[in-house]
Amino acid sequence: MTIIIGIDPGSRMTGYGVIQQTGDKLTYIDAGTIRTDTKEMPERLKRIFNGLTRITQYHLKYANEPIYAAIEQVFMAENPDSALKLGQARGAAIAAMVALDLEVSEYTARQIKQAVCGYGAAAKEQVQEMVCRILSLDVVPQADAADGLACAICHAHSSHSMNKLLLNSSMRGRGASKKKGRWRLTEEDLGNLR
Repeated sequence: MTIIIGIDPGSRMTGYGVIQQTGDKLTYIDAGTIRTDTKEMPERLKRIFNGLTRITQYHLKYANEPIYAAIEQVFMAENPDSALKLGQARGAAIAAMVALDLEVSEYTARQIKQAVCGYGAAAKEQVQEMVCRILSLDVVPQADAADGLACAICHAHSSHSMNKLLLNSSMRGRGASKKKGRWRLTEEDLGNLR
């Protein structure tokens, strides 16, 4: 079991979502938005850093599983000033995670939408709807919180696929047999994996 914190950075609103991954099963834990209602950019960055630090420390305190962080990469906006502010907010979020010794993975908006909706150019409403379906939520989360959850889901799918690939590649040289497209592990192989 692992816990994944997904972050959708923004200079005015930073969305976050926390899920638990147990094998193929994903479970909703928490989601929300850190609002920075001030004009001063240094104060906004401080609120993002402090907000994400508090949320992460809470989960570190009560979780016995490893915790990973995933964050959306900056896209190139038409307005350079907006892209710069978004990059600063993203830097504050990454700094908060790294200060707590968490491993941070980065995903593009297209990768996140592809992992959640199966379509890299999906609309925000589609992302919200699919997040609800994947996590069996009765209430649709706010758009930025849904994006944070989508980022966490993307990381869960990505890391789960990578683990399967690594497991399969390690089996090739160990005498595992392949029948009808599936690897069959011997008892010795299973013992070596534990």
